[in-house]
Amino acid sequence: MLYIGIDLGTSACKLLLTDETGDIKNIVSRSYPLDFPQPGWSEQDPAAWWQAVEEGIPALLRGHDGAQVAGIGAGGQMHGLVVLDAADRVIRPAILWNDGRTADEVDYLNETVGRETLSARTANIAFAGFTAPKLLWMKKHEPELFARIDKIMLPKDYINYRLTGVHCTDPSDASGMLLYDVRHGMWSAEMLGICGVRETQMPRVFPSAAAVGTVLPEVAARLGIPETTVVAAGAGDNAAAAVGTGTVGEGACNISIGTSGTIFITSKSFGVDPHNALHSFAHADGGYHLMGVMLSAASCNTWLMERILRTRDYAAEQAEIAEDRLGNNRVFFLPYLMGERSPINDTDARAAFVGMSLDTTRADLVQAMLEGVAFGMRDSLAVARSLGIPIVRSKICGGGAKSPLWRKIFANVLGIALDVPAAEEGPGMGGAMLAMVACGAYRDVAEAAAAIVRVTETIVPDPALSARYDVQYEKYRKLYPALKELFPQLH
Repeated sequence: MLYIGIDLGTSACKLLLTDETGDIKNIVSRSYPLDFPQPGWSEQDPAAWWQAVEEGIPALLRGHDGAQVAGIGAGGQMHGLVVLDAADRVIRPAILWNDGRTADEVDYLNETVGRETLSARTANIAFAGFTAPKLLWMKKHEPELFARIDKIMLPKDYINYRLTGVHCTDPSDASGMLLYDVRHGMWSAEMLGICGVRETQMPRVFPSAAAVGTVLPEVAARLGIPETTVVAAGAGDNAAAAVGTGTVGEGACNISIGTSGTIFITSKSFGVDPHNALHSFAHADGGYHLMGVMLSAASCNTWLMERILRTRDYAAEQAEIAEDRLGNNRVFFLPYLMGERSPINDTDARAAFVGMSLDTTRADLVQAMLEGVAFGMRDSLAVARSLGIPIVRSKICGGGAKSPLWRKIFANVLGIALDVPAAEEGPGMGGAMLAMVACGAYRDVAEAAAAIVRVTETIVPDPALSARYDVQYEKYRKLYPALKELFPQLH
């Protein structure tokens, strides 16, 4: 049988077709625009997501037997606020995970409601990208639209709704809304009340690998797949990527260098970072995970290459960075293009190049950007290690992980071995694997991961280079505190 995995990203929807062994038969991608109506705002039209899926699946199936498709599973960008009216029409463009308009609402939740209360009710504190602050913003600034809300959903859940007609979500994605009680696996009545919404407005929560329904007959006909095709609840993109890289069970780690950057640490038992610098979420394997999130990771690379240097030849730019330059750069880069979440939680933070002089070269800037993203990830790794979590190796995935140079920088900045999975399509493969479990091809997520995920390369840190990066990191970590008070004045 065949399975479709959907990776509903920020800039594009990537779809893959695979069999139950993980042999990828085809991959297609459909891009869509990202709107910035005001500085710091980030929105998308959910109709564009559905159009990408509706056009992408028939293209994916060309040359293959659509009748063999048994299941569909999605991994999707987290936290986005999708609101539907009583007729299931989208009320306004989705407010995305990297939107920074909710500084006042975040302050209200963290300072007035209180971090301790939030952590006790949801296992997390408020961050600008989370869904609850967006609801409060909408309630204050768009009261007429807020009054029309009948259903509150997340991006991949909107796709599942269009496929099945079911208003659904899963624990991993729900965990990032600040409306879900992660410890007890249910919507938090107190948080719903604070945001002025009712539980009837929330989608039903299904286990990530559970079937939420089958594809609607009219949709199945358009897509060229059977009406019996099972749709799994799916997962937030980071949890789906973790499944796709085999990061399941106890004490596993995955680093993703996508538009955003994440470090994802699994656990079979519930736990909370007492500093709330790392998120505490449910995992798609039925367990839990701690996660650090950088708002800008590979997007820093895209920004520098295409907007500033006006090139798309990424490999050529990185080819200028010779081996002896690593760990010796005098230029540093703070990767805060959209503010930052983990571990500083500062919507005012901004990106900066520091240390430039007349002899600074183009290659110095590219190298500083690559290293700055790795240093930013090390900030979250340092928090995990301060909690006594031993991390000596990790999987690595995402678009940025396709760069051998960037993988090498990450391994040596973090000082850990990095395993590269054979399939680099993390969220899409993870979604397909969740569909396999929903269809009964595997007993559970762990069994699917053990059967499918293979590592093709391991990058081992060089002790001498890691030592140089330790020195560089100590310089890097002084930059944000030095600039913190200036950032709010730049808006």
